[in-house]
Amino acid sequence: MDPRASLSILLLCAGISLANPIRVRYSSQDILVKILVYITFIVRVIYNFSLFFIIRSLALLHFYPYLEMWTSLQRSSEHLIEGDLVFPKTKNALYCFNNNCFWKKNSSNIVEVPYIVSSEYSSTDISVIKNAMSTFHNKTCIRFVPRLNQTDYISIENKDGCYSYLGRIGGKQVVSFNRQGCVYHGIIQHELNHALGFYHEHTRSDRDKYVKINWEYVPTDKAYNFQIQNTNNQNTTYDYGSIMHYGKTAFTTQAGKNTITPIPDATVAIGQRQDMSNLDILRINKLYGCVV
Repeated sequence: MDPRASLSILLLCAGISLANPIRVRYSSQDILVKILVYITFIVRVIYNFSLFFIIRSLALLHFYPYLEMWTSLQRSSEHLIEGDLVFPKTKNALYCFNNNCFWKKNSSNIVEVPYIVSSEYSSTDISVIKNAMSTFHNKTCIRFVPRLNQTDYISIENKDGCYSYLGRIGGKQVVSFNRQGCVYHGIIQHELNHALGFYHEHTRSDRDKYVKINWEYVPTDKAYNFQIQNTNNQNTTYDYGSIMHYGKTAFTTQAGKNTITPIPDATVAIGQRQDMSNLDILRINKLYGCVV
């Protein structure tokens, strides 16, 4: 189809959607996000994704509360639990017996996680990935190292979404960072934390003391993303600032309505994807017995 015709149709659809009477009141920020979605989609059609990355980067910078909603649009053909965790085909993801799902220490007390990177990534993408890994290297005993011939390793691939297995599953395990929306510092750290064995913060066993799940705004087919898990909290406090925490509007059915509300202070910020928190780092060090 002629790009100009495509543009006309898309603009018409956008106009109808925005002009059509709606049953809920949208804040100005909600409307801006909706407009951005239309703009990025149109740009993707016309310019073959080139400007899409720039617009999306700016959107992520200014609309962090909407990050979970936006990245949830990245579709995956894998069977996922909690939105970005792959359901293991050979073992139960909810339990770890004899520490077999954790990565092993070497004789120098360093936990090496071998990895390979798909050739589909650009040099800039690889730089972003390595920079996200550097925080683990600088503040924990975790070392992501290029694979030589190790049996167990992670394969970083440009698949259809942002997702990871939970912990070490044995052999090759895929960690997906789709080039269209996952190659960002915080998202990379989030998925690598899953690969190390960490659940989402809002699903930890004691979460009901710290957040309220507003089930009326959670889609029925997404409810599993908010189920409490049997977690090892390592005697650490709940971390609203964890990179593993969902944002307030994650998967919401109604714009402007929160699916997660911090308690007792509903204004507390959650869902950041900038960098690992101090507690994120502490938990890695506790779980893996790091001395740093």
